[in-house]
Amino acid sequence: MTTNKTPFIPFTLKLILGFLIFIGMFIISMVFGAANISIKDVWLALTSTSTNNQILIIRELRLPREVAAIFVGIALSVSGGIMQGMTRNPLADPGLLGLTAGAKAALALTIALIPSANYFWIMIACFIGAGVGAGLVFGIGSLKRGGFSPLRIVLAGAAVSTFLYAIADAVGIYFNISKDVSMWTSGGLTLTSWKQLSIVIPFIIVGTLIALTLARQLTILSLSDEVATGLGQHTTKIKVILFGVIVLLAGASVALAGNLVFIGLMIPHIVRAIVGTDYRFIIPMSVLIGSSFMLFADTLARTINAPYETSIIAVVAMIGLPFFLFIIKKGGHTIR
Repeated sequence: MTTNKTPFIPFTLKLILGFLIFIGMFIISMVFGAANISIKDVWLALTSTSTNNQILIIRELRLPREVAAIFVGIALSVSGGIMQGMTRNPLADPGLLGLTAGAKAALALTIALIPSANYFWIMIACFIGAGVGAGLVFGIGSLKRGGFSPLRIVLAGAAVSTFLYAIADAVGIYFNISKDVSMWTSGGLTLTSWKQLSIVIPFIIVGTLIALTLARQLTILSLSDEVATGLGQHTTKIKVILFGVIVLLAGASVALAGNLVFIGLMIPHIVRAIVGTDYRFIIPMSVLIGSSFMLFADTLARTINAPYETSIIAVVAMIGLPFFLFIIKKGGHTIR
């Protein structure tokens, strides 16, 4: 009698393959676009002091944009994975559960009330707004007995997000800053500068490192609160820290790229299908797959209608919405 067994592939090998995919996607994203750029030009831009036009285009326009795509992909993928594990809700995503909407509302209020605010303070406002948005969603979702059911949380997220987006739009119209708010939150990476990256990237790195440090505790927490408590885990403390990480990562991604949804939903599901349910494996793999996906989406946005740009929100939505509906059809189970 023969049995079909899935061959065991060590996590290290999967990580190496993920890294190779990331490197390949980075090279593709640097070469393809409206401007004609070769791999040699990319290499010279990274290793030489040349200042010809092609090199300047790479260094000052394309490279910061793709670095931003990498870190936005990391922030959204890791925060989505943490949310799904912490709430045990397979439909959790920063964009679907009020975080990005809260960040946008806070950003609009900051631009309107403190027009002299620099990028750092706008990012801090995004952190606060993301926390308020998530707090409202989880508060509404917990009003009824029975805990955080996936459907209830998603409905609460849709209601709160709509409300917060309406606040942002109302502020934009009343203070005549709709164009400024849209420029910040349109979901594009076109105007990303090295100065912005120097402010945002440290927050994303810190949040990701904390998530990696608490990966084992998150794995236990994803089973149940009772199991975590029985194993001596301080669940409240862990949840507070992880919630802070989610707010940090989601707020930073909004400050850098605007309102992107579905990435935090899709990537953790894809990663769990590759490495299993242990967050010690999920988080590092999410870093690689999430950043690779954002590079892919940004490259599509730049090339699908070159020399004009397609909104990266539209590109991500075209991929993410069918995925979202597929997950709902499967009852929220991870792809196998």
